[in-house]
Amino acid sequence: MKDLLDSQNLKAQIVFAQNTHEEETFHQNDLVQLFPYGLSVTTDATRPFLLLKDEAHVYTLPVAVSPIDAGVALSQNNKVVAESSPHKFTALLLQSLGIEIKQAVFVEIKGSHQYVRLYISGHPATNSVKLRADEAMSLCMYLQVPLFATKNFIGRSRILNAEIESGAQKAQNFGFMDKGFGYLN
Repeated sequence: MKDLLDSQNLKAQIVFAQNTHEEETFHQNDLVQLFPYGLSVTTDATRPFLLLKDEAHVYTLPVAVSPIDAGVALSQNNKVVAESSPHKFTALLLQSLGIEIKQAVFVEIKGSHQYVRLYISGHPATNSVKLRADEAMSLCMYLQVPLFATKNFIGRSRILNAEIESGAQKAQNFGFMDKGFGYLN
């Protein structure tokens, strides 16, 4: 298990473990709080990973995000330019309605997607909502929502091995994106 969580060997060969087919159940004291650490953009820029780490830097959770969400996360955290975010309206709307996102907990893996449950207060009909993590990360970062996962979820989210590396290399060599193939000219 230690080698699954070894951040020194973190490369682009991150795949998600088998589907869980149901939400992970947990107790609040089972959760590890995670903080945005960095962004991994490799040769496959279509699938960047937001890297979340615990305070002690023992656990690393890679979260696949869209290139757009990765760009938003980067621009939101750029202290050199004036603050700007596409989430400003959402933040103002939630605030005006008295709704607050209290925490986000990673709860499920389906196919190549991780799911996060956002626990909210102030809404008259619901106390949580489940979303794909790649659709929620930059919003959670903008709103400074505490992010959590269980150690089990972190371990299942990261599988690093040579087979994946060779599989990724084979797919890259297949040449779908080569000029003149007909798909992208």
